[in-house]
Amino acid sequence: MAGSLSEIKGKIISTQKTSHITGAMQMVSAAKLTKSEQAAQDFQIYASKIRQITTDLLESELINGSKNPMLAARPVKKTGYIVITSDKGLVGGYNSKILKAMMALIQEYHAEDDNYAIIAIGGIGADFFKARGMNVVFELRGLEDQPSFEQVGNIISKSVEMYKNELFDELYVCYNHHVNSLTSQVRVQQMLPIAELDADEAAEEGTTGFELEPSRELILEQLLPQYTESLIYGAIVDAKTAEHAAGMTAMQTATDNAKNIIADLTTQYNRARQATITNEIIEIVAGANALE
Repeated sequence: MAGSLSEIKGKIISTQKTSHITGAMQMVSAAKLTKSEQAAQDFQIYASKIRQITTDLLESELINGSKNPMLAARPVKKTGYIVITSDKGLVGGYNSKILKAMMALIQEYHAEDDNYAIIAIGGIGADFFKARGMNVVFELRGLEDQPSFEQVGNIISKSVEMYKNELFDELYVCYNHHVNSLTSQVRVQQMLPIAELDADEAAEEGTTGFELEPSRELILEQLLPQYTESLIYGAIVDAKTAEHAAGMTAMQTATDNAKNIIADLTTQYNRARQATITNEIIEIVAGANALE
C-alpha cells in the first residue's frame, strides 16, 4: 500500500506541474488574442476605406461590365487556393477543421491533380498537402503571432502575380474565420477575379465627378492588385486571431482536465491513506488481543 501511496502522490505532483504549464500557455494565448483582435479591428478601418475608393472608381464598370483582368471572369482551367494553417499544434481542432474542409473541396471539384494549385501559409498545412503528393506551388512558414504586411507581402503579391500571368484562373483563400473565443468558421472566399464589389456601395460624392491624375485606368491598374492584397492580408490576420483563440481554448480545456485528474487522484490518495491507517489499527488491536 505504501508503494501505491507513493505512486499516486507522484502522479499528483506531475499533473500539477502540467497544469501550471497549460495555465501559463492559456494566459499567453489570451494576451496574443487580445492584440490580434485589436489588429483585426484596426485593419477593418483601412479595408473599409480602400473598398469605398475602389468601388467608387469602378462604379461604371460594375454597372456595365468590365474587361479589366482583375475583374472579368475567364474560363477556369486551374484554380488557386491560399490555405492558412498554423505552424505548430496545441490549438485544438483549428488545423484539422480547415484541412478536412479543403480535402472535401478538392475531392468534389478537382478530379485531376493538375487543375488546382495550393499556396500554403503555415507549416502544418504545407506538410499535410506535400505528404499526400498534392500540388503545393508556394509556402510560407514561421508566421509571427501578429503578422505584418511586410512579412506576408511576398507570398501575397506572388499569388496575385500568378493570377495575372494566368497560372491559374481564379484564386480563393481558405481559412478559419474568428467569430469569438470559442467559435470559428471555415471560410472559402474568392479573391480573384474580384467579384464582391457592388455599384450600390459607391459613395454619393465620390471621385467620379473629378478629373484624376494620372488617368483612372492607371490608378486602377495599381489599386486593384493592392485591394486584393489587402483582402488576403485581412484573411491572414483573421485566421491568426482564430488560431490564438483556439490555442487559448485548448489550453483552458487542458488545465481544467488536469484539475479534474488532480481531484480524482487526491481522492484516491486519501482513500488509500485511510485504508493504510485502518489496517495499522487492526494489526495493533490484533496484537494486543494476542497478548491477553
